Order: sequence, then C-alpha cells, then structure tokens
Amino acid sequence: MPNQPKRYRPATELVFVDSFSDDPNAVNDPYHASSVPIYQTATFKQTSASGSGQYDYSRSGNPTRSAVEIHLAKIMNAERAFVVSSGMSALDVITRLVGAGEEIVAGDDLYGGTNRLLTYLSTYMNVKTHNVDTTSVSAVEAKLDPFKTKLVLLETPTNPKIKIADIKSIAEMVKAKCPNALVVVDNTMMSPYLQKTLDLGAHIEYHSGTKYLSGHHDLMAGVIGVCSQEIADRIYHVINATGCGLSPFDSWLLFRGVKTLAVRIEKQQTNAMLVANFLEANGFKVHFPGLASHPQYELHKTLSSGPGAVLSFETGDIAASERIVETTKLWAISVSFGCVNSLISMPCRMSHASIPAEIRLQRDLKEDLIRLCVGIEDPTDLIEDLSNALVFAGYSIKN
Repeated sequence: MPNQPKRYRPATELVFVDSFSDDPNAVNDPYHASSVPIYQTATFKQTSASGSGQYDYSRSGNPTRSAVEIHLAKIMNAERAFVVSSGMSALDVITRLVGAGEEIVAGDDLYGGTNRLLTYLSTYMNVKTHNVDTTSVSAVEAKLDPFKTKLVLLETPTNPKIKIADIKSIAEMVKAKCPNALVVVDNTMMSPYLQKTLDLGAHIEYHSGTKYLSGHHDLMAGVIGVCSQEIADRIYHVINATGCGLSPFDSWLLFRGVKTLAVRIEKQQTNAMLVANFLEANGFKVHFPGLASHPQYELHKTLSSGPGAVLSFETGDIAASERIVETTKLWAISVSFGCVNSLISMPCRMSHASIPAEIRLQRDLKEDLIRLCVGIEDPTDLIEDLSNALVFAGYSIKN
C-alpha cells in the first residue's frame, strides 16, 4: 500500500515531485532543486564513530537513488520501490527469495532473458520452474504445490505473443491455494501508467527501466515495487548484499525519463493502434490487445487502461519476414522496446534466440513472427515505411 494516497491523476503524479515531503526516507535537499541533485559519491561523512547518518555507502543507499525509488513507489502504489542495475538484475533479486528444492510457476511465453535465468536456476540451484499457459487460471493452479511453490511469475502482456494473464483471478487463487507463494508480475510492457499490478493483487511488480520508464534507450535499469514492508526488507537485504543498486547518475536519468512517461506512451499506443489496424486490414495475423480480434481483448481492458505499444504479427514465411525486417528504414532492427524510436525484430533470431528451437516449437513461438515496438514518429511515415517493406517482400498491400 502507498505511504500516502495519491492527490492527482496519473499523468500529474508522474511529473509532480514534492520537495517538502514528510516522508522520513525522503531526500531533504535544503535548496529544493526542481531537478533532484546527483549525489555522485561512494561514501558519506559520519558525525560519530558509531555512524549516525542516513547514508554511509552508496551500495547501501544514495540520496539520488532514494528520490527515484520514492517517486516510483508512488506511481506504482507500492509500499516501497527499489532500483537496480537492469531488468534482469531485478528478476535475479526476486528469484533469490526462492531456495534450493523450491519451485516457480511461470508462463510458457517468456522473454528470452527470463527463460535463460530460470534455466540457470534449474541447472545449478535446484530451483524447478513449471512453464504453463498463464491465460488459464486452472493451468497455473494445477502446478501449485503448497509446500514447494514460492513464486508465480507472470508476464502480461507476454513477450512476444502478447498473451494476457488474469492477474486478479490468479492472485486470488494463489493466495487461497498456496498462501506462502508470492505473485510476481513483469509489468514492463504496460508500465505503471497503464497497469498497476499491485492493485490487482500481485505481491511484487518489476520492470526493465531501460524500456518505457526511461524511454530513450540511454540507460540500463531495473525497478522492483512491493506490496508490504516485510517483502521490502527481504528485497533490500539482497540488493545491499549483492551491490546491484542503481548508480546515482543512472538513478537521475531514470527519474528524468519517468516524468515524460505519460506523453510518450499515449502517443506510442495511438500510433500502435493505427499500425495494428493497417496490418490486420491487409490480412496478417496480428497480436495486439487493442484489437477486438485479440482473444483476451475484454480481459485486458479490465486490467489495464490502454493496449500499450508493442505488437507482433505473423507472415507465414520466414524468408519474407527477414526481407521485411531488413528493408524498413524508419523501423530500426533492434532488441528491446519502449523507446521513442520505432523498432522491428524477429524474436526467434534475436531477443528469444537463447530459447532452444525445440522449446520454441513446443511453445508455438513462430519463427516468422515479427515484433514491432512503436515509437512517437508520425504514424503515416511509419505505415508507409512498413508498407514499402511488405511490397518488397512480395505482399499486395492496400492502404
């Protein structure tokens, strides 16, 4: 739960920073700078031999990091938030709450890096993961073990097939059937502006801050938000012990990026809707929760205030997909998403290439699948560029 109720609407909360907060953990800048200062220091001078300052060593805490953590906790409706060195570092911290011999239930459509980490835990740490179709609450329930299951790990929408998990129903079921397990949601694709998973019943929400929260792909960061002080204490212990807390300068960059999240994502998802409609009108199978044809279209609307700006589509021809990806000019070939620039990729060749081919086949991850991460450019230019690439690849296109 948040330390204090929100006073403003989401777009305002993203920008507004209370320089006169009563929060005892807040950064008390005596000059009330409108841009939070960068405390670029590794250590802090103490007033006594026993140490009595709020900060002593930046691995354990830094005023710039605290400022962005307080701000992110506010917009996630979290009891506390933490920022670390990358999205994968965030997941690594969370999975350290699971011990040898314990288990994780996770989706069967996962980001390649997530799959890599879960495979490592299974191979070297005796932590087993059950991969299930998280669009089915009963499929998740079937793999729960009241004694062994410690995490239920959800992505929604999933990456790259854009499947939707019913966070609220799954969280209620897990709390009833497996009360010792934590429900964890990778909320990177929606961002806390569109979807607040802690309000839906999750215990932990995490993000790759590299993506929408930063917005410019000039920063590596991870964000963790938690629903209780007890979980916060466990998460902080791991971060302090491993030293993966975000640096002062990167914390400042993340803080700056978060302030423009609303204007960026509103433009991006408007553009994405136009691109998705264009592709669907030309006969492609499009995966995007903003389309009424999406199988969880109605469910997604109950979870999120918008469809986001990541979509994928199938061409049915791997070679044609390659030509499309390599012919576009505005759509940069790149992994990741959430940037102001539009990106295009073939997940099976790039972001999900670390998943063995036989596992991709088993999970029905199409080799021809193209993922689009829509930016803030003029949508007419984006569609024209994509149309030209599709024609070059041999498709007949109507605009």
